[in-house]
Amino acid sequence: MFDAGKIKGIIFDYGGTIDSNGVHWAEVIRMAYEALQIPVGKERFREAYVSGERRLATNRIVLPHHNFWHVLRLKAEAQLQYLVENQDLPDDKNLLVRYATGIADWCYAGAQTSINAARPVLKKLSEQYPLFLVTNFYGNIEAVLKDFYLREFFSAVIESAIVGIRKPDPAIFRLGVEQSGFAPGEIAVVGDSYDKDILPATAAGCQTIWLQKTAWNPYTGNETAGHIITDFAELRDIFPIKS
Repeated sequence: MFDAGKIKGIIFDYGGTIDSNGVHWAEVIRMAYEALQIPVGKERFREAYVSGERRLATNRIVLPHHNFWHVLRLKAEAQLQYLVENQDLPDDKNLLVRYATGIADWCYAGAQTSINAARPVLKKLSEQYPLFLVTNFYGNIEAVLKDFYLREFFSAVIESAIVGIRKPDPAIFRLGVEQSGFAPGEIAVVGDSYDKDILPATAAGCQTIWLQKTAWNPYTGNETAGHIITDFAELRDIFPIKS
């Protein structure tokens, strides 16, 4: 059972939580494909998305200075390369550049909208609790946070590419708890992924808040969390923010 009265610090996930308000980034990018009328079916897109994520995770493509627009552009290029290799799209350099730039622009604008809504909530929470970030990212999360004017709200940032531990390993949340200096039960973890945030955070002994919206796979209906919200702004109701 969630007990807000015991909370002394809050750990946030980043991608899918703060920057898209609970919508999985695969779905955000897929919507960009639809908006740009890129002729790729949903299942083939999922294959391209997985291939692109693996490529970025196993190769030093994203560099520490890259902001989120750069990440989105690199994601799009990796996906489009897969689609060209599988003959879903023509090997037309000008067309592919237009697609990649369009995807990055569309998704970056969406991220800005979500972050602009989340920023005042984070600001108020940071005035009452120490906040921490635990994220699977590419080694450039500091540049991303600075680009979106978010870095100042977090006392510490734990990034998978830097610490060498990735979610869903509970050890990465234990690092966040260690940084906080509090007991695990005094920490609330806020995340959009049941498998990568809620389950490992629970295993680490933390309280959990699940931002439940659009996941990679359909929900089974058996998922549980300390608290479930459907909009980032609902954190205002869980942690009454002083005006």
